[in-house]
Amino acid sequence: MSPWLLIYRTVSESAMANGTETELFVYEQVVVLCTCVLSLAGSTLIFLTFVLWSDLRTTPRRLLVYLSVSDWLSAASYAYGVGKVFHSNSLDCVAQGAISTFANTSSFFWTVTIAVYLYVFIVKSSQRLADSLVLSFHLVSWGIPLAITVTAVSLNKIGYDASEVSVGWCWVRIDARDRILWMLLTGKIWEFLAYLTLPVLYILIKRHIHKAHAALSEYRPILANRPESQSFSSMADVKLTLIPIIFIFLRIWSTVRFILLLADSPVRQNPALVMLHGIGNTSQGAANCIMFVLFTQPIRTRLCAAFCCSSKCGGEPSPSNRDPQRLLPGQDPPSRTQEDGTSTAISNT
Repeated sequence: MSPWLLIYRTVSESAMANGTETELFVYEQVVVLCTCVLSLAGSTLIFLTFVLWSDLRTTPRRLLVYLSVSDWLSAASYAYGVGKVFHSNSLDCVAQGAISTFANTSSFFWTVTIAVYLYVFIVKSSQRLADSLVLSFHLVSWGIPLAITVTAVSLNKIGYDASEVSVGWCWVRIDARDRILWMLLTGKIWEFLAYLTLPVLYILIKRHIHKAHAALSEYRPILANRPESQSFSSMADVKLTLIPIIFIFLRIWSTVRFILLLADSPVRQNPALVMLHGIGNTSQGAANCIMFVLFTQPIRTRLCAAFCCSSKCGGEPSPSNRDPQRLLPGQDPPSRTQEDGTSTAISNT
């Protein structure tokens, strides 16, 4: 018998024999439901800004909208699950588990594909190649999760899991003898790959930008010292640092509970760990909104002007005075440099 087969048989039989079920407290449900609502609102706001302002419809932001669709579906399905707290393999349990499995896995893929796009766009300096990958991104980021989810549902693998590695919602059935294998296929293996891929890609992008800045500063000290250039460069650097860190911080709690499940440790039922898991899994849409809407000056200024007195929003030139080509580092507009285009592409993403 293989080691993996022995592990998931031992874990499943132990959980079922002991009748273990992670208890969810009302305050945990309330907190997780609040993060679900924030993610739903954040994902919706990302979509609305994309629809309302056509000049902001760059390809990176279009990819962000696809990610937000996955995050919206994920937050909605999680909200239903944590609000109801399933106790059996009911029809709505399976439906909720299928939707969250598809959306969560798709979110992993879109998060990585955005990083791949930016890497090709910036490091390889090829907008044409980056844009040609978008169709492949769709096939991978929608197709693979859909195939996995349909297969799991067809084989009766999705259902009640006693909140062993969830927070009230349904995922892989607790009575499935190969549940660890299906936990890997329906999420965990893609989560692990994202942990490895995202830091590497964003570090490479940061290194490329820093080298470009150093070269441009040497030959064009006036440009390097422009406040606008420094502002975009600084925001790009901050985002490139925070994106993988935030992703890992939000997702790591579910990974910890999964590892504790493999070790058959009761610590996985610790209320604090369970709540962190619930918050992390349901906060991706809110985190993306903060990073790519509230921390993006052109969009923040427009939102401020829409909801407040425009005189209080200051700091951002009108869209008509901005050069939209600055978002495209591969196009070499006549009065802009690669430094401006690269930094702005990320800070405005």
